Amino acid sequence: MPVLAKICGLTDDAAVEAAVQHGADMLGFVFFPASPRNLSAEQAEALLREVPSGIDRVGVFVDPETDFLDRILAKARLDLLQLHGDETPERCRAISIYFGLPIIKAIKVSSKADLKAAKAYEDAVDWLMFDAAPPKDATRPGGNAASFDWSIMQGAKFNRPWLLSGGLTPENLSLAVQQSGASAVDVSSGVESAPGKKDPARIRAFLDAARRL
Repeated sequence: MPVLAKICGLTDDAAVEAAVQHGADMLGFVFFPASPRNLSAEQAEALLREVPSGIDRVGVFVDPETDFLDRILAKARLDLLQLHGDETPERCRAISIYFGLPIIKAIKVSSKADLKAAKAYEDAVDWLMFDAAPPKDATRPGGNAASFDWSIMQGAKFNRPWLLSGGLTPENLSLAVQQSGASAVDVSSGVESAPGKKDPARIRAFLDAARRL
């Protein structure tokens, strides 16, 4: 079966159109001021109008306060919330209950020990995401073009579906899936021409690569 693919950090109509046209399963929209992919609620609202039903709209947040989520969700119709900060399992569960939306929890990975830490989230969230731990000088937890040793994922078992993220590109996607055993993947910087600027041609190449797996 083709690998499920999420294109994250979309900021303009051309990128959304490319992701939709070429078969993305999930689209990610970032609400985090430190990111070059950050959107206002109004910007997201306009982009989300271009997304047809059947494609999941994911809002990406970092340690969000409830009132901030309220303001975004008042404008932006999202299907899932991705939490990419230091949210505890209890906080993830509380957000999911309050807003009635499923949660993707990003787990920062630098060694196999980090996979054990993910177990605490299995009963609190709907999806797990395994992303490379950011460099020490990074100003954001994801979208840093960093990867981790994908082979440590091989054979890992979780009672929730999971996405592989971090440093993926159209060129290395096949190897990443082969080494990790992932059945769902997430890309952001790997389909950009510059930080925060998606390249429609690279989006198409990534999604074509995912379909061939």
